[in-house]
Amino acid sequence: MSIPSIVYKAHATGNDFVAYLDEDGTHEPTADEVRFLCDRHFGIGGDGLIRLAHPQAVSDVNERQIADCAAGDADWFMDYRNADGSLAEMCGNGTRAITLFAQRQGIADQPGGKPFHLGTRAGVKILTSLGDVPGLGKDVFQVEMGAWKRGDVDGYEVTIPGTSGSARGTFVDMGNPHVVAVLEDAFASLPNVEDLDLVTKPVVAPEIPSDQNVEFVRIDEQSEGDDAGEATMRVNERGCGETLSCGTGLCATAITLRAKTGIDHWTITVRGGTLRVDVTDEDVKLTGSATIVGKIELL
Repeated sequence: MSIPSIVYKAHATGNDFVAYLDEDGTHEPTADEVRFLCDRHFGIGGDGLIRLAHPQAVSDVNERQIADCAAGDADWFMDYRNADGSLAEMCGNGTRAITLFAQRQGIADQPGGKPFHLGTRAGVKILTSLGDVPGLGKDVFQVEMGAWKRGDVDGYEVTIPGTSGSARGTFVDMGNPHVVAVLEDAFASLPNVEDLDLVTKPVVAPEIPSDQNVEFVRIDEQSEGDDAGEATMRVNERGCGETLSCGTGLCATAITLRAKTGIDHWTITVRGGTLRVDVTDEDVKLTGSATIVGKIELL
C-alpha cells in the first residue's frame, strides 16, 4: 500500500475525509486505495481522501499549475480524490478540513496568524483562521474561493429518476461544475427539499460532459435592506452521492441566489451545519467550521 501507516479522519460540516501528510511526496494513493479507505463498511469511511503534499509531488499537476502555486505562495497542495477514486478539481469544505489538519501539524498558523495559501487543482485558495465563531462553530475558517463563472439563469432542466416533477437549474463553475436548482418557485414541480431522494443521481439536460454536482435549494428568508438572506440546501456530488455539505456547492448556491434576488450575503444550512457565503462580482468567500475526528493507524 502506498498510503502511510498513519492517517486522520476529518470533516467540515459533515463533509468527511481521510487525510494525511505526505511531506516527502512518496505516498500518492491509487484509485483502489482511495476506494478502500473511503468505504464506510470495509475502510475508514469518507466522501473523499485528501493528501497534503508539495505541488511538485502530485503527478497530475502540470508545470503551469506548479508555477501558479509558487506565484501564490502556496508551498502545500490539496491532492483531493473523490470516494470513487476519481480526481476532483476542488473541494471547498476540504480546504477547511486540510487547513485545520495543517494547523495541527504545525504547517499553518493559528488564529490571528498569517493566512494559509493552499494549492488546489482549481488554483490557490487563501484561508484565514478565525477560531470559534458564534453560530458557525469551532475552528472556523474563511476561504477566499476566488473567481466564479455562471451560465444563464435556469438554463438547465433537472430531474431525479423515480421522482415525479422537474426544476430549472443554473450552471456555476467554481473550478468544478455545479447546477443549482431553486425549488418551491413557479418553475419547480419536484418535492420539497427535505423530501427529495438524493440517493438517486439527478439528471441534468442538456447533458454536461464533465458531469456535475447538483444542488437543491429553498430560500428561507431574504432582506434586501440588510443585503442578507437565509437558505437551506441539499446536494448530490459527482463521485460521492449525497453529502452532508459541499463547499463549492454552497458557493454556487449563493451565486445563483444572488442572480435571482440581488442579495450578496447568505447564511445557508446544510445537513452538516450552517455556513456563510459572501459573493461579489469578482470572487466568493466561504466561512465555516472544520473538525479533526481522530488519528488512525492502518494495520
